[in-house]
Amino acid sequence: MATTGNKNINAKLVLLGDVGAGKSSLVLRFVKGQFIEFQVWCCLFLTNLAVNDETVKFEVWDIAGQERYHSLAPMYYRGAAAAIIVYDITNQASFERAKKLVQELKAQGNPNIVMALAGNKADLLDMRKVAVEEAQAYAQENGLFFMETYAKTATNVNDVFYEIVQPVQNPSGMVLMDNRPAERVTSASCCS
Repeated sequence: MATTGNKNINAKLVLLGDVGAGKSSLVLRFVKGQFIEFQVWCCLFLTNLAVNDETVKFEVWDIAGQERYHSLAPMYYRGAAAAIIVYDITNQASFERAKKLVQELKAQGNPNIVMALAGNKADLLDMRKVAVEEAQAYAQENGLFFMETYAKTATNVNDVFYEIVQPVQNPSGMVLMDNRPAERVTSASCCS
């Protein structure tokens, strides 16, 4: 829900994708500026961004990509204003799973959800299985923002989060801002 009268805006952003695609790495890099190799976890990050005279509080939800959690996905993305669907550019099956997640969000998620497709591990060009053109075409056909990322060096990580945060206000009252933050305050709650 959003309240703009007191200059506070709340929005839920979820990350979806296969295990090993790099969802947690992207979130950790964005929220805390850190990279930890070989992590598998789920987290809820609360990130306050001071933007001009408004404070935007993002609930960034990252849940493990294992199949055993798939039945919980609708509860996970319920009420989300935005989603980043992450796939591994070195894994075609990961990209196919991302496409299924996009269709699931379109069918069961917020009808006004803003979605981005992030091809992660963009440094592994010699191992690439998903062509940039294929992912760009899919994103364009489905109205998604698209970018390739690399969490280890932070390549395009902040950009994909900022691009997903377009000025959108939908009927359910969720608001996303398009301004870059002046200040960031974060907290995290994790499970393993």
